[in-house]
Amino acid sequence: MKTYKIALIKGDGIGPEIIDEAVKVLDFLSSCFDFNFEYKEALMGGCAYEATGDPLPQETIDISLESDAVLFGAIGGFKWDNLPREKRPESGLLRFRKELGVYANLRPAIVYDELVNASSLKPSIVQGVDLMVVRELIGGIYFGEPKGRDENRGWNTMVYTRDEIVRIAHHAFKIAMTRTKKVCSIDKANVLDVSQLWRDVVTEVAKEYPEIELSHMYVDNAAMQLIRDPKQFDVMLTGNIFGDILSDEASMLSGSIGLLPSASVGAKIGVYEPIHGSAPDIAGQGIANPIATISSASMMLRYAFGENAAADKIDNAIKLVLKEGYRTKDLAQFDAKVVCSTSEMGTIIANYVAK
Repeated sequence: MKTYKIALIKGDGIGPEIIDEAVKVLDFLSSCFDFNFEYKEALMGGCAYEATGDPLPQETIDISLESDAVLFGAIGGFKWDNLPREKRPESGLLRFRKELGVYANLRPAIVYDELVNASSLKPSIVQGVDLMVVRELIGGIYFGEPKGRDENRGWNTMVYTRDEIVRIAHHAFKIAMTRTKKVCSIDKANVLDVSQLWRDVVTEVAKEYPEIELSHMYVDNAAMQLIRDPKQFDVMLTGNIFGDILSDEASMLSGSIGLLPSASVGAKIGVYEPIHGSAPDIAGQGIANPIATISSASMMLRYAFGENAAADKIDNAIKLVLKEGYRTKDLAQFDAKVVCSTSEMGTIIANYVAK
């Protein structure tokens, strides 16, 4: 029997609650397949700062690198907002991504038929949406040098190298080959030199994928088009800051940020996490939606372990649970037959997985 080693980083706020439910589902799933899981917990975020004075202790990096994958909850909270920037939970997350070398962030946005009315957009616009944002994760303006501030100015540098663009473009095209073979590359080439390089290099890489239909779109237009006609997109390829914004916009097509997972990959160890934050205002109340985290565990099975049948089992269980009217509080007003707590939703999905 195979054993997959998973680093668990629960983090802050609702992080521990939602990770516990994903682990519950994974453990039920292992009874159906010839593998099991070995977990090792590590600290990151505000809880790590409280315990060690560092939002990303070296021990966490070591545990992660010794694992087969990282399942991550959420970090941050109001109580740490006044810390120096380098001590804030978010700085630990940026450093973590860099340390692991996970340069490709995959964020699917799927609208479930059962929740088509949960979106703030008309059902005719969002029904059938199934797109993937491929965001470059460890370059661009978040990591560019020089950066700094004084009393009168603040400055950051948006920079991409050819090699960084080439590798993320290949990743997007390979994903598109498994989907509908369409890639829309998002940039601001009419204003930014770095975006013109992005566009030129993506166009060059596309020649290696003659089956892929490549288009380009300026980021401001893409933001509008995501609302106007989201079904025109399949794979959206973009840089770090544009992807950060557009993927959150895309998430709201589904009606709840609590539904959507992500995978940060490209290195030996991938990081799998919900796209939402730590939601400290509802932490400990048992009302957080664990579906995004459970879906992230599905992405881990698919992308880290190649266990596609097991991933499909989780995905199908989530669809069935939603179809039968189980909802957490964030979705209670949308055709709910049973309103569940965080733990109850995890148990229900786990039971469906084990059938």
